[in-house]
Amino acid sequence: MTAGAFNTSTINTRKADMIAKHGPELNRRGLLLAAGGLAAAATVDVASAQTATQATAPLTASTSSIGRRKLGTLEVSSVGLGVQNMSRTYQQTIPTRPEMHNIIRSAFDNGLTFYDAAEAYGPHEVERILGEGVEPFRDQIVIATKFGWNIDLETGERKPGLNSRPEHIKLVVEGMLKRLRTDRIDLLYQHRVDPQVPIEDVAGAVKDLMDQGKILHWGLSEMGLNTLRRAHEVLPITAVQSEYSMLWRGPGTGAIPVCEELGIGFVPWSPLGVAFLNGAIDAKTRFAPGDIRGIEGRFAPENLPNNLALVEVLKTWADRKQARLGQIALAWLLAQKPFIVPIPGTTQMAHMIENIGASSVQFDNSELSELNAAISAIKIQGARLPDAVQVFSDVEAPLKS
Repeated sequence: MTAGAFNTSTINTRKADMIAKHGPELNRRGLLLAAGGLAAAATVDVASAQTATQATAPLTASTSSIGRRKLGTLEVSSVGLGVQNMSRTYQQTIPTRPEMHNIIRSAFDNGLTFYDAAEAYGPHEVERILGEGVEPFRDQIVIATKFGWNIDLETGERKPGLNSRPEHIKLVVEGMLKRLRTDRIDLLYQHRVDPQVPIEDVAGAVKDLMDQGKILHWGLSEMGLNTLRRAHEVLPITAVQSEYSMLWRGPGTGAIPVCEELGIGFVPWSPLGVAFLNGAIDAKTRFAPGDIRGIEGRFAPENLPNNLALVEVLKTWADRKQARLGQIALAWLLAQKPFIVPIPGTTQMAHMIENIGASSVQFDNSELSELNAAISAIKIQGARLPDAVQVFSDVEAPLKS
């Protein structure tokens, strides 16, 4: 099976150029952003190639089934919608704006109230699409977006590195408000820790914006744990966003226990493991040049046979629960802690409905123990990125002098 067998265009080869250009300053999701905006969460869109062994439960969702959760004091739907790739997905694939608005509005009709964007997605364009889409019901939903990459305020040009200088943050937020067609942002994250700016200074800038009513809550993404504690001490944090799934379980023993201790919500991105947990990858899969999975050790030919044991577990549970593979993966996340709210992304209506339906899949205590044991027994082989590319999740902001 080749990447082309996913019934979609191959991923833009410009990401490979970004790797060479930016090198160790980008983590895996940063590489996707620099290449023009393919989110790991967005790869749900290749799930149409799921194997025939997957259960085919009806694609339905309802406002009563999705439920609500708390991120700190902020109430949101139990599953959110990542909108990162609504401006473009794969090579030569630009979703139609009316259809993206339709998905955004249909998600709301099905009870979803939590939408996740960022300045870097597009850049800028995804915030515009989201603002247009939610305008009829803006006051009934929660908009989350992010700052932190070094992006030109006017043109959206992606420049090297990060920028969380307080004066820059305030200008970024002004642009966000215009693009989102709103007077406030419900949840503003620092997208990545800027090693040149003390987190206390970042928190101070956000507090100024809160005092002006432009920001209601704030959070951090892929930060070190000391930075999280320091930031929370200065200005209480509502939510942390990091990669987390059956395929990447690191936060389970890192950020999540700290969030639980401090009363902070946790928002997993890439909750479906870049389509791996949808069953869209098998042992014969090879990736086209530029596909970010092609440089990740966990998807290397020598590691896939071992790692696919995780998909076999999902198939077993999908049959037991009469659900889809991705629904089991999302339901597992929801079952870990009551303050976890995944944000799978898609540009297809059926996949959005499928993802929302995950909140209806329940495990009793014995089932969850059995599933956790099966997952823990599978040791994922291969790194998320080659060793040459450093991951920002361990970076700490410098201490304020």
